[in-house]
Amino acid sequence: MSPMRIAVLGATGSIGGSTLDVIARHPDRYRASILAAHRNVDALAALCARFHPDLAIIADPALEGALVRRLAGLGARCEVASGATALERAAAGPLCDTVVAAIVGAAGLGSTLAAARTGKRLLLANKESAVCAGPLLRKALQEGGGLLVPVDSEHNALFQCLPGGRPVDLASVGVRRLILTASGGPFRGRSRAELAGVNPQQACAHPNWVMGRKISVDSATLMNKGLEVIEACVLFGAEPSQVDVLVHPQSLVHALVEYIDGAVLAELGHPDMRTALACALAWPERTESGVSFLDLASRGHLEFERPDTTTFRCLDLAYEVLRTGGDAPALLNAANEVAVEAFLAGSLPFLAIPDLIESVLAAMPAEPVADVGTLVHRDLTARAKARAMLARMCC
Repeated sequence: MSPMRIAVLGATGSIGGSTLDVIARHPDRYRASILAAHRNVDALAALCARFHPDLAIIADPALEGALVRRLAGLGARCEVASGATALERAAAGPLCDTVVAAIVGAAGLGSTLAAARTGKRLLLANKESAVCAGPLLRKALQEGGGLLVPVDSEHNALFQCLPGGRPVDLASVGVRRLILTASGGPFRGRSRAELAGVNPQQACAHPNWVMGRKISVDSATLMNKGLEVIEACVLFGAEPSQVDVLVHPQSLVHALVEYIDGAVLAELGHPDMRTALACALAWPERTESGVSFLDLASRGHLEFERPDTTTFRCLDLAYEVLRTGGDAPALLNAANEVAVEAFLAGSLPFLAIPDLIESVLAAMPAEPVADVGTLVHRDLTARAKARAMLARMCC
């Protein structure tokens, strides 16, 4: 049997690195046929020299020449392309049958939808595709008939606990609730009064692992969990009332599924993305991932508690936009990115992050998600409105 040909879009990021680690462990089973990166020419060229793909793509067209020269200097031979159109063509084209969608933000939307429309196995790590463009993603999957396997640890855990991964209808398989776990971030247990003067350094000091600054702040506000609730509703066809969140500071239980007979299935493991990626690549089989095995006895105990949505209001805002529907989740995401950027720059207090988001949502009634172009326009409009409101708040 020929190896599975995999396009790793976002190859130089953390998800891409974990994917390539799993691929390297199974050279007879998997092959990285396409590698793509945003602007990191040296890192992409080094990966090409190691994995020998058929095609290398740099998202910034201005860097295509530099990539060609760097590949030549390393003696790496492969086709080279650049730009968003090249990414979409590669995701839909004949050089791969599996696509790892790990490009961050709206830049990854087009290639994710292209892979879905052409029936590829889609390993989804691009949160924006589900949060901002859920209706478009569902339509593309219906058109293509491919297999979507989420690789965010929480959604992959749900996938593993559900019969068949992503059943057409949760009620038909006896599901009562989907439960996502949250670490609680660095401010778990603190009151609003205690958070009045927190700074970016404190917000980015996650108790369990080191992440990028933006996602660290999202973890601290619980917005990251709110976005995951939206994603769970899109990926698994759940109603907002069917998705709950539990704070679990040990971060060993990633998600749970409660059934109508009282049974609750949980997926546990070390917080290492290679577990989810190995699952997604091999599904419905299992394969070695390189992750160490979990010794529960040495961990002592596992704790669970309900989230404090009075102090951490962003989680409730996510449920609100789910109930609103349309492009409200995309507006929430856009406003949150501006708010977090302002907090990190020192121009917005931590507790004012949900205030700014709520103001943008109030000023922009939701509209139906029609197409990518309209969605991008609404995203940009929400960002502009958030910045204008921020300027007034800071005056």
